[in-house]
Amino acid sequence: MARGRSGSGQRSGRSKPSNPYRKPDRFTQQAKDEGYAARSVYKLTEIQKRFRVLAQNQRVVDLGCSPGSWLAYVAQVVGGRGLVVGVDINEPKVQPGPILVKSVLEVTPDELLEALGGERAHVVLSDMAPLTTGNTDADHYAQIELATRALDLATAILAPGGAFVCKVFDGEDAHAFVQRVRASFAETKRVRPEAVRQNSREFFVVGKGFTGPSERVGAEG
Repeated sequence: MARGRSGSGQRSGRSKPSNPYRKPDRFTQQAKDEGYAARSVYKLTEIQKRFRVLAQNQRVVDLGCSPGSWLAYVAQVVGGRGLVVGVDINEPKVQPGPILVKSVLEVTPDELLEALGGERAHVVLSDMAPLTTGNTDADHYAQIELATRALDLATAILAPGGAFVCKVFDGEDAHAFVQRVRASFAETKRVRPEAVRQNSREFFVVGKGFTGPSERVGAEG
């Protein structure tokens, strides 16, 4: 997917997959048939079906949004009175709302709030992943860096009661990251959608009921 990192060998998560992921499957064909830019949309559709994180008229931020399949789906759900803001170093094919073409590691909460019209977000999404190297530990740590940045931005811009959906590569630091999310949300779930490829170590953390930065006691636990 190419999802929002800077020029240090980083990518943001949904384009140019490595060779093991090039083989088409039913989700790839379904995305083509339904006009989505990437098969990753079906990870989000399953999360939505199970947890109802999205609703009409919401303000949503998609961190690392290229090539745009999540943007397109979110725009359908929130409708014309909703607002979808995307961030990525690569300009997405789909642009249903404001797009900040820059690294997620460099974008500021103030820039996101400005793009949101001065209002806080109801939902922050992240399907970000690094450009993988084949070194499992190195890829894990690089991905956790992205996930941590997504969480930091989410806690800075979410409205109370808001939701957070974030990809995570399983590994040594995954549990600590999930605990950080749990400290900021009333309900936190770990989920592996069917569309995640069998040989992938990724899962998603879904946080609902954002409690606000002031209540993030023990966030590093």
